[in-house]
Amino acid sequence: MKRRNFIYLTGVGAAAAMLPAIPVWGNEIPLEKSLEYVDPVVKRVMADVALNAAKSKGATYTDVRIGRYLNQYVVTREDKVENLVNTESYGIGIRVIANGSWGFAATDKLDKDGIAQAAELAVAIAKENSRLQLEPVQLAPQQGYGEVTWKAPIEKNSFEIPMKEKVDLLLSVNDAAMKGGADYVNSILFMVNEQKYFASTDNSYIDQDIHRIWPTFFITKINKESGKYETRNALSAPTGMGYEYLDAKPEHKIQHATGTLYKGRYDMLEDAKQGARQVGEKLIAKTVVPGKYDLVLDPSHLWLTIHESAGHPTELDRVLGYEANFAGTSFLTLDKWESKKFKYGSDIVNITADKSEKGSLGAVGYDDEGVKCGEWDVIKDGVLVNYQAIRDQAHIIGLNRSQGCSYADNWSSIQFQRMANISLQPGKKPLSIADQIKNVEKGIYIVGDGSFSIDQQRYNFQFGGQLYYEIKNGKIIGMLKDVAYQANTQEFWNSCSAICDASDYRLGGSFFDGKGQPSQSSAVSHGSATTRFNGINVINTARKIG
Repeated sequence: MKRRNFIYLTGVGAAAAMLPAIPVWGNEIPLEKSLEYVDPVVKRVMADVALNAAKSKGATYTDVRIGRYLNQYVVTREDKVENLVNTESYGIGIRVIANGSWGFAATDKLDKDGIAQAAELAVAIAKENSRLQLEPVQLAPQQGYGEVTWKAPIEKNSFEIPMKEKVDLLLSVNDAAMKGGADYVNSILFMVNEQKYFASTDNSYIDQDIHRIWPTFFITKINKESGKYETRNALSAPTGMGYEYLDAKPEHKIQHATGTLYKGRYDMLEDAKQGARQVGEKLIAKTVVPGKYDLVLDPSHLWLTIHESAGHPTELDRVLGYEANFAGTSFLTLDKWESKKFKYGSDIVNITADKSEKGSLGAVGYDDEGVKCGEWDVIKDGVLVNYQAIRDQAHIIGLNRSQGCSYADNWSSIQFQRMANISLQPGKKPLSIADQIKNVEKGIYIVGDGSFSIDQQRYNFQFGGQLYYEIKNGKIIGMLKDVAYQANTQEFWNSCSAICDASDYRLGGSFFDGKGQPSQSSAVSHGSATTRFNGINVINTARKIG
């Protein structure tokens, strides 16, 4: 069947199995159904049923989340469409406090009886839980906002873009990579729309419309003589935007010695052409000589190091041991915060948490506890000053309100503490990427994220990337391969010696950050400008030990 006929005849029907890394939630629906919205008046009626039913059974606090979660995936390989998927998950989650303990229940039966039964079950679970609870839940005060609406400031709804246009884009990306010398290429579009309604006994009725998109590809090139191969992934960032993210203009492109990078928008076709060239260069690149180097880390790489070594260890639930069984704890224990002088990084390291940053994956008006979102300092002038906390944790660190970082990945999941957008603030003095590089005598410039490893306390780590360039006497002299750097978090961030200014500030991030038992997935961004770290240990990943 010709590609064009396939598109018209199959619509959004599933074809082959999805790539293993792509989670799919909900039931498949016709494409046009994803453009429908539920009237907020209807959602308020459902919420009030739950609030009243829970109160009648003895709940002292109740919150209700009515969620409609839409996911669309377009998956291609070389000249073929592998899968087109459009899913919907729609239901209600009800969380209560009764007898000082939490209870939760959820249902997709959205008539009055189904909702009331779920609310009553949540109260029964809370009362049973209270038999084992040593201390009652202590919620930070939260004002009610009445009826409010928040919509992501998108320009183009991705779900309104014709499927044919999306498929044509991906196949043109694949074609460009193959013509550029790639042997294999996959390209994918992930699109998400969360339509979330929150109501609580604090008198909040909050309707939110959230959008995310991630265009990406994976290029492979093989040396036919040796059988060795190299890969290059897209340098895109998943983002809290609409389809306009793919409308890159000249002002969104950063040109430098190693190629083109993108700020705020993304040119997928140009990146595929560049990627095909660079993956060929990786095949003939010089292997790195292990040793100490000054590292110049691009935001497309540094976001992941920030995520693992700054984002996770400052989550208060990890600090308190709540995640110990599944994902570990944190070296940033309460005594370090209480001392008010723990030197996490050098004086120029300022890391903030922000759930409201425009274009970020975590951007919302209100979190899943109905708390208005904002920004706060986590690391200030290199010193640990705060954590990330939610309503029932705030009192532990002396806060009189939640920081607004509660999230659940579905109506059927209970909300809990999730990472806010954690970002390294740019330098205050003018400094470009070229300036960073020209000041380095012996170093490596790293672009794009790669494999990594970090211990359970988020302290000792190893990170790789996509592209590595050797810097000698202030100039890039060629590409390297087999590079990874090792450090511990405190040594690494204290070696931070220079950060580019705000003109280079860019967001990276993850669509699928896992946490909790049962596991949930959240989307989060991390911003930075290109940053230098001095005297970092670099290893050769191709060399055998012994």
